[in-house]
Amino acid sequence: MAINRNISLLPAILFACLFLAATEANAQVDTNRIKNDDPVVSMLDSLARMNFFSKPAKPIKSKYNYAPDSIPRFDDMVYEARMAKLDAASPFDLIYNQPVRGFIELYVFRKRELVARMVGLSQLYYPMMEEVLDKYGLPLELRHLAVTESALNPNAKSHSGAMGLWQFMFQTGKLYGLKNTSYVDDRCDPYKATVAAAEYLKFLYGLFGDWQLVLAAYNSGPGNVMKAMRRSGGKKTYWEIRPFLPRETQSYVPAFIAANYVMNYYAEHNIVPAEARRSFFQTDTVYVKQEVTFEQVSAGLNIPMDELIFLNPMYKRAVVPSAADGIAYKLILPAEKVGTFISNETVIYQKQKKDSAALIVRGLPVQSQEVKKIYTVQKGEHLNLIARSCKCTVDDLRTWNGLSGSSVKPGQRLIFYTTGARPASASLKSSAAVAVQETTAVNNPQKNANVHAPTAADKFVYYTIQKGDTLWTISQRSKTTVDEIKKLNGFGKDYKLMPGSKIRVARA
Repeated sequence: MAINRNISLLPAILFACLFLAATEANAQVDTNRIKNDDPVVSMLDSLARMNFFSKPAKPIKSKYNYAPDSIPRFDDMVYEARMAKLDAASPFDLIYNQPVRGFIELYVFRKRELVARMVGLSQLYYPMMEEVLDKYGLPLELRHLAVTESALNPNAKSHSGAMGLWQFMFQTGKLYGLKNTSYVDDRCDPYKATVAAAEYLKFLYGLFGDWQLVLAAYNSGPGNVMKAMRRSGGKKTYWEIRPFLPRETQSYVPAFIAANYVMNYYAEHNIVPAEARRSFFQTDTVYVKQEVTFEQVSAGLNIPMDELIFLNPMYKRAVVPSAADGIAYKLILPAEKVGTFISNETVIYQKQKKDSAALIVRGLPVQSQEVKKIYTVQKGEHLNLIARSCKCTVDDLRTWNGLSGSSVKPGQRLIFYTTGARPASASLKSSAAVAVQETTAVNNPQKNANVHAPTAADKFVYYTIQKGDTLWTISQRSKTTVDEIKKLNGFGKDYKLMPGSKIRVARA
């Protein structure tokens, strides 16, 4: 009877073993799964909103004649063999391990449609990147670093404010000659940013002499890499110091290795590149002699506005400014339109000339040069309020001044810019004029000392928020409306009234 009982338990035991094995396999997959808040995932997702791809007249066949809906899967031995082939031809240590596999699965399974777009964009940016990297004597594999950084989206912006294909922060970009004004952000200029990235990468290699450590330093800064080396007891390779690096940097090198893999083996995974409207060799560059808007160029050359905007991501407001310091600004166009632009350049500029002349006829001088100004923060002011005073956005102020948050201190001096053809009377008030404070009454005599007017000509006054104030109580005292207060202060849904800070209310 005991033997029979043991035999009868065998199916249950076998089922339990199979269940445990399946659970362990699933646990391994979950371990490899990259979280949705990972920067690499965020950059890939940004491609979903991009409208720079052509719809082919007929479906494009895959290189290996896969069925359109086929998603090939390979075991670790295949991945290892392919990675070994890449590693043999590379100065990078392109090893295959579980962290790398996690990012490969992200690219070839979870985000394969977006990877198809990314591969399509590589036809526009990779030839230029290869030329620059070769000029600086750097490994061409570094072009895949832009995949990790931005998914090849020239307008990509990180949660920390880094911008462009190579994700430069404001201060680092400035250090490498990337200008940032109210109209131009060189961090989003594909060529200039690539040159800056090459110079920075070359500097980092001179510092560490190891490409894996260079990648880690590009992501987290050389200081964090040196700190991790000290904490590891003097170890000098990326994988040895990896546990001591910031969490994002621990994933960064595996993501780069996976990017090398997918950009070489996407066809084996039945990923068919989306067709970008333009390749690198279908575009060319002209230099403009006068300020010109994208609308003028679009109308004069019959180019869609969205194509101009995509090809020229460095211009924030769809305007190419006039030459500054004798240096003309460039405009990237479809190659077949360059001759037409040169032949009709005067006609394209003409509308802008007429607009400026009309202002002069009315007796108003035209301010066309970009002017740098300084705003001095007053007690209780916040960035929303200052941005409205400077007629710019909060993001502009953060970018121009290298701010990561929203807090500013009384007496702090902020840079802002004004530019474009406009009457001088409409130009921004100087910081001194904005800072003038005179006592005035709103409606409540007890609150008189809390209200300050910058100038008599303005249509608003400053009100200092008291404990317990709401927009409704303030609107009642100042004989205005809640909506008007919101409009004057640029309040969105998530505004907060902080006691001691100032807001604007309409002058009674």
